[in-house]
Amino acid sequence: MLDKHKDQTRDNVQVMPDPKEKKMYETILVGFDESQSSRAALIEAANRVKRHGGKLILVHAVYFDTEEFGLAPEQLEKRFKVGEKACVQTKEMLTSEFGIEVQSLLCEGDPPAVIVDIAREKQANLIVLGTYGRRGLNRLLMGSVTSQVIVNSPADVLVIKKPCEECTGEYKSILVPFDASVPSQKALNRALHLSKIDNAEITVLYVIPRYEEMIGFFRTGSIQKSLMLEAQKILDTANRLASANGGVSLKTEILEGPASEEIIKTSASLKNDLIIMGSHGYTGVDRAILGSTTERVITNASCPVLVAK
Repeated sequence: MLDKHKDQTRDNVQVMPDPKEKKMYETILVGFDESQSSRAALIEAANRVKRHGGKLILVHAVYFDTEEFGLAPEQLEKRFKVGEKACVQTKEMLTSEFGIEVQSLLCEGDPPAVIVDIAREKQANLIVLGTYGRRGLNRLLMGSVTSQVIVNSPADVLVIKKPCEECTGEYKSILVPFDASVPSQKALNRALHLSKIDNAEITVLYVIPRYEEMIGFFRTGSIQKSLMLEAQKILDTANRLASANGGVSLKTEILEGPASEEIIKTSASLKNDLIIMGSHGYTGVDRAILGSTTERVITNASCPVLVAK
């Protein structure tokens, strides 16, 4: 898989964090392809490491399919030279501007597979990706690099959706869509940990599904009351988790409608700087994110989205 694997680590500077602080993400891996989007991901991750300590790994994958290689084999080496130059320059910029430990890896292979393989090999706790690739397509790369990494990642995945100048690596207002499923409980646990580190405010949102639109039944007053009682029980579960995790205070919201739409609207209204979600939930179906609420939120939300794995 990784036919070429060049490590350009040199002159690393280690930031010494506060020994009393337990870092949430010891090793952060960033997929980098020289696009502005991936540069924003790098700056976000670098700020996080500078503030809280840890190690940053920059991964640049050179993909060259066999059909293309057969027509122009000399292009492979050219791409490696371009990639190597980009890795060296980017690493030097990060170590100079942020004073953090950086390792850069130049690999051959399909980018999502390379990123996931390196994350496993390096035992990364977090993968950070931008939303757009170097081809400059005005769309999220769901169904491509981003979605494949999220589906197969052994670690949490943070998708950055903001310009470089807004990337601070700090989160003060977090939204957690919650339905009491195991994935949503994992997402809330991540938020609770981040809240302790960044003193962030957490809003937990439960969206009541419109079952009548799914199965065509008539909603009576008693059914509406039952749905609200169930919603409150779900939020009570969130409050119990927060109480067991150091007594972090939560704000809660109950809304009704399509989950992804309500999550996106709520996040915009609250001006959250991070949404944390499980990789699946709401439907109760244990499946990958493709076509799910999580994918739609990543695609349409205006702030970064952290997918808890």
